[in-house]
Amino acid sequence: MTSTNHKVVLSAQQLVDFFAEAFPGHEQDPEQFAVIEPGFVRIRQRPQTAQLRPGGIVSGPTQMALADRAAYAVILAHIGIVPMAVTSNLNMSFLRGVRAEDFFADAYLIKLGRRLATVDVRLWQDDESVPVAQSTVTYALPDG
Repeated sequence: MTSTNHKVVLSAQQLVDFFAEAFPGHEQDPEQFAVIEPGFVRIRQRPQTAQLRPGGIVSGPTQMALADRAAYAVILAHIGIVPMAVTSNLNMSFLRGVRAEDFFADAYLIKLGRRLATVDVRLWQDDESVPVAQSTVTYALPDG
C-alpha cells in the first residue's frame, strides 16, 4: 500500500533528532521509526505504566498520540522539517484492546498537497493485518 509518488527526504535519525528537540521531556526511542519508505512510515511504541488504563490496556489518548505522531512523521519525512505543520483533524476508531506490549502505527500518505496533508494510520500489535485502531489525520501545512 506504499506509494512511489512521494520521495523521502529525511532519515530515521533526522526524525528522531527533530522529535527529541521539538518535544523535550518526552521519552524518545531511537528505534521508534522502524520503517520509512515512499509514502509510508512505521513507528513502534513501547507503552509506559502511566499510559495504561485499568485492566492493563493502553489508553485511548496514548493511541491517539501515536497516530498523530505517525502522521506528523510521514509528512515530515516527505516535506522536510516543517515545525509549524499542525494537526487540523484527527478521527479515531478503537477496534480492539491494546495490551501493555509494543504496538505499531503504520502511516500512509493519502494526499500531500500544498496546504493540507491527509494520512491513514493503522495501529496494530502482533499481526499487521489485524488493526487495533484506525485513524484518519489531516495536517495543515504552513505557507512557504
